Amino acid sequence: MKSLDDLKKIKERAQAMTELREGKEDVRIVVGMGTCGIAAGARDTLAAIMEEISARSLRHVVVTQTGCIGMCESEPIVDVIRQGEPKVTYGRVTPEKARQIIASHVVNGQVVGNLVISLK
Repeated sequence: MKSLDDLKKIKERAQAMTELREGKEDVRIVVGMGTCGIAAGARDTLAAIMEEISARSLRHVVVTQTGCIGMCESEPIVDVIRQGEPKVTYGRVTPEKARQIIASHVVNGQVVGNLVISLK
């Protein structure tokens, strides 16, 4: 049996994870989850993104998924879209690189240039 405090912590974590997918956004992160992305490791990349955002208690960051965008050789692909800034597309994003993108681009607003495959 769980204590009331344990249940409260579980509820808070669940609400935080829901907010990452639905809330008001300043930053949107889109992870390519087509079969090519999944085969290249996108599930682990997505998990690392979610963990890093949760660990940093970032608010107003929404994480979504998309299917294949036709650049299979660059998978896993992650788009970062900050309000009022061009969309940045990162390629070959491992979990470690995903954490770097969160720390540098999402938190500090600095694009990780060596990982960028497109800026629009």
